[in-house]
Amino acid sequence: MSEINWGDTTDTIDAEADVCPLPFTFTTYFQGVMGMYAPADQVATYLNDHAQWFTRCAQPMTAEPFGSHGYILTVGQFSSFGYEVEPKMAVVLDPPRDGIYDMYSVDVPDYETPGYDINYNASLTLKEVNCQEVPWGKAQGAIAPIVTQVSWYLNLHITLQFPRFIYRLPHDLLQRTGETGLAQIIRQVSPRLTYKVQKDFHQQQQLPMPPRSSRKLERVQTATTSHTTSG
Repeated sequence: MSEINWGDTTDTIDAEADVCPLPFTFTTYFQGVMGMYAPADQVATYLNDHAQWFTRCAQPMTAEPFGSHGYILTVGQFSSFGYEVEPKMAVVLDPPRDGIYDMYSVDVPDYETPGYDINYNASLTLKEVNCQEVPWGKAQGAIAPIVTQVSWYLNLHITLQFPRFIYRLPHDLLQRTGETGLAQIIRQVSPRLTYKVQKDFHQQQQLPMPPRSSRKLERVQTATTSHTTSG
């Protein structure tokens, strides 16, 4: 990005010193799928015992146990126009209700976020299918005639208070850049976590690892527009 000449902003900043600019809210939505060479009840047993694998599979994120169903995560660096934060968030993984697993953010105890607020919500479901119904399952029909598709949807909102000088940039540019950066964090974190969980499950069950095509990550921008990549 080319260098920006801010000029002499001393008078402007002094005049507005008692005015707090409104924070920006960046939002992104994703959905994904992960294939397992096992029936749904076997996958559910593994997921329910997340204390045995979550902190390990979350690396390189740091994940500290929080209560009986939660973790405190340091997600990664969020950067925009030279301003950087490393968000910390607490998440709770509820036991399944009617086959749906919910995961959501809560306040981190005794921690005041430095200029940001995170609102994270995700839901996960399991669906058994005949191995012949999915391309990645056909080759392993003899090993797993019934396979499970783990599907999830997540939305992430970050409200961020930038340093005052950044607000001199165009609002649309800040919004676009922030949401692009937020989506990039999901694209980095989610495929890595999906791969590690999938690999850990199959190693624990002494099953072959499904191919890359069994993992998908899709950014949902509107009801009809999306971007898909293999995870």
